[in-house]
Amino acid sequence: MKSRLTHYGTDGAPRMVDVSGKRATERTARAHAFVRIRPAVLRELPANPKGNPLEIARIAGIAGAKRTAELIPLCHPLMLTHLEVETTLRAGGVEIVTTATTTGPTGVEMEALTAAAVAALTIYDMTKALDKSIEIADLYLLEKTGGKSGAYRRRKSG
Repeated sequence: MKSRLTHYGTDGAPRMVDVSGKRATERTARAHAFVRIRPAVLRELPANPKGNPLEIARIAGIAGAKRTAELIPLCHPLMLTHLEVETTLRAGGVEIVTTATTTGPTGVEMEALTAAAVAALTIYDMTKALDKSIEIADLYLLEKTGGKSGAYRRRKSG
């Protein structure tokens, strides 16, 4: 497996992949996260004294995606052309779906995943006073388009 990963040089040391020879194309990625919250706490979200956790999480997810290259050592800094964070109340918690878009030589999967993770962490931060047992779960890539490897769509489980 290591020989197929491009984040390793010929000497086996980690490196940032050289994308300077790659053609810029439109690339998108969508990611998912779920924040498990007890029903009693979910009912309290609109009255949260810190503000609306879902709206703050949306803004935090956008800000987090913009800083992905600062957080993940070998990620390239990307000029995002669009980033969306959707938060939806569901039975048992909050579903987060993010969409990242760029036109460039490398994909935006990490930006979409970072947006989902930061949004989930923000919901936890804003609701932890109500319940310390909140769980962040199901962080994964839903789909991606563009680039040499083509499109990917996660199969539905179950």
